[in-house]
Parts: sequence; structure tokens; C-alpha cells
Amino acid sequence: MAEEGEEGGPKYIFITENGETKTTSRGYTSKALAQYPNGDTYEGYFVEGIREGRGIYRYASNGEKYDGEWIKNQKHGIGKMTYAKAGEYNGFWENGRRHGEGVFTYSNGDVYSGWWKFGEKEGTGTYTFKSTGMKLFGDWTQGSITKGKWIYPNGMFYEGGFENNKPKGEGKWVFKNGNVLAGEYEQKAKVAGEGEEEEPAEEGDEGATKKPKFTLEWHSNTNIADAAHKVNSVEQ
Repeated sequence: MAEEGEEGGPKYIFITENGETKTTSRGYTSKALAQYPNGDTYEGYFVEGIREGRGIYRYASNGEKYDGEWIKNQKHGIGKMTYAKAGEYNGFWENGRRHGEGVFTYSNGDVYSGWWKFGEKEGTGTYTFKSTGMKLFGDWTQGSITKGKWIYPNGMFYEGGFENNKPKGEGKWVFKNGNVLAGEYEQKAKVAGEGEEEEPAEEGDEGATKKPKFTLEWHSNTNIADAAHKVNSVEQ
């Protein structure tokens, strides 16, 4: 944040570890409290006047808070970000973005635990739905699962390809008794207003984003009617 306030408006206030009040952080190295013209505050360590080391940054406009490590004024290292609406992220950061291993606990109780790249889910991870106990486990790219398993609490699971965080293309269902049902999933755009609990919006660099909704249609490669009916009747 800029250190100078508009003329006649709020000013930048810098309070050193020994209680001295300044109007700039330039050249300062140690712990201090910075109060920015927009109401934000940072309490933590500085090196040569910039945020570096451990510190807490509070955002006045929305109540969000970051508590963790900094390098060159950027969130970098291990830290916890508490978002205004989406939930909280606890894990690794790089250049101000979620990057590396971390856990995002959403406001509705859902949890993603795994790897991130430049602010989005990327690599191996598990998304757990609190309301159903179901899990998505596998490989993620740019925030969405692309290959893996859709696991039910009773042990039954689907394994195959994914798109839009839903099964798509060739895959198989594996049942508790060991039976395997191979087939293919087709996605169809969901009509607006159809009743379904939405996945929580996730806070990105430019605010919360929502993903499109789809219905699923399973096409079996076999004639196991009972199993096919079971797959098509499960809650999706």
C-alpha cells in the first residue's frame, strides 16, 4: 500500500517497536505497526522498510486477514488467509498467491486438501463435501479435477475422466462387492433454477468465482441393468 494519504485525508502512520511514530517506513528494520490511509493495518516485521518476515495484515474494507510470512511486501511462505465469505486457506504462498501444499476450508464446511499453483488447485488433491461425505480425489488442473475418483461414503466409487468437476467420458464404477461397471458419462448444461446445492464460490485474486452447473447421464458398456439403474439414481 502507498504510504502517503491524500491531502486533508487519512495519513500513513508508522509506529516502531519502541513506540516512536513516523510518517514513513523507509529504511526501518524490525517489528512495527503500519496504519494505511485506506484503513488497512499491518503488524509484524519489516526489512529496510518493506514487509518481510512474520506479520498480520488486516483489510479494512471487508474484514479479511492474512497471518503469516512475507517477502518483499508479498504473502510468501506459510500463512493463513481468512476470507470474508469463502472460508479460510492455510498453507503455502508464493508472490501473493496460494502456491504449494495447502488446505482450503470453505464456509459451508467443504474442504480441499492438496496442491496449488498460482492461486488455483493444481496437482494431487482431495475435495470433501461436508453435506454428503463424498470425495473427489485425483489430479487437478487450473482449479478443476481432470482425472481421479468420485468416492461415496459406503466405499463405492467412480474412476475416470472429469470436466467441470463432474465425471465426463470413459470411466468405471467399482462396487463394494467387487463388481465393475464400465461406461461413459455425458454432461448436459443444467437449466437455471433447478434445485441443487451449489459448490461454494472460491476467493481468487479478483474475488469469488462461480462454476457452471451440469447434469450427468451415464451410458453403460454392459447390460447390467440393476447396476446401471443404481448409478443413474445416486444423488449427483
